Order: sequence, then C-alpha cells, then structure tokens
Amino acid sequence: MATIPITKRGAEKLKAELHRLKSVDRPAVIGAISEARAQGDLSENAEYDAAKDRQGFIEGRIQEIESKLSASLIIDPSSLDAGGKIVFGATVELEDESSGVVVKYQIVGEDEADLKLGLVNIGSPIARALIGKEEGDSAEVQTPGGVKHFEIVGVSYV
Repeated sequence: MATIPITKRGAEKLKAELHRLKSVDRPAVIGAISEARAQGDLSENAEYDAAKDRQGFIEGRIQEIESKLSASLIIDPSSLDAGGKIVFGATVELEDESSGVVVKYQIVGEDEADLKLGLVNIGSPIARALIGKEEGDSAEVQTPGGVKHFEIVGVSYV
C-alpha cells in the first residue's frame, strides 16, 4: 500500500475519531442490538435492522481509519525546510490576477481537506498547480468556471 501524506493535525483528528468510534459508538450500538434482540422476533424488528446497519458502518469506518493511519506518513509543516517551494503542508497566499482577491490555503491530505477552512486536498487541481512553485511565480489553475491565474504572494510552513 502506498503511503498517504497527512499533517500532524490531521492524524490527531483521525486518532480522535477512531477512539470515539471504539469507546463510545461501538458499545452504544452493541447495547442497541442487545435491546432490540430482547424485543423478540428479529425478522420484523426495524430497530434491530437499523442497529445492525449502524454497526456495519462503524466497523467499516474503524477499519478504514486504521488502514489510513497505518499507511500514513505524518508530516509536521512547521518542521519543513523546502527552501520557499510549495510542498505538502505548506500554507500559500495567492492573489487572483484578474480580481486582485487574496486567498490563503494550506495543502493537506484528503481526509483533512475543507475549503471553508482554507485546507485544500493535495490531489485537487489548485494544489497540483502550485506544488513546486515558489513566491513570485504564477500558477494557472483549471476551475469549473474556467482557467484562473494566480500570483503566489507568500509561502509559509506553519
């Protein structure tokens, strides 16, 4: 299995979700299944079916998170020394060359991405267009609304 880059913050978030699933959600669904079993006939028991479906989801998510964590390469952006180049974990300040609007993004792993928080997936078109560039360079990004041109105003590793 290939390694999956993830920031330290993202790994902690996944570990917290895994802990919650194992210590809170899994016991709760086991209790719900026991309670539904006690009601008798399982063939027409909607609560039992719903609890079993929920259990399947929880167990699948636990396996998925454990797999991701075992294959992950945890990167602490504050310890990076990329010489000003944009790499995974870098925080980039961009200026839209047509509108002058300045935006700030951090390039993160798939599980951490949240555009509203300025966290973009390493596999996204904007991240792919920025990787390897440095402050002062221009980047051309294919967006759903057409091609956009950005000037890289700043690169930091925080």
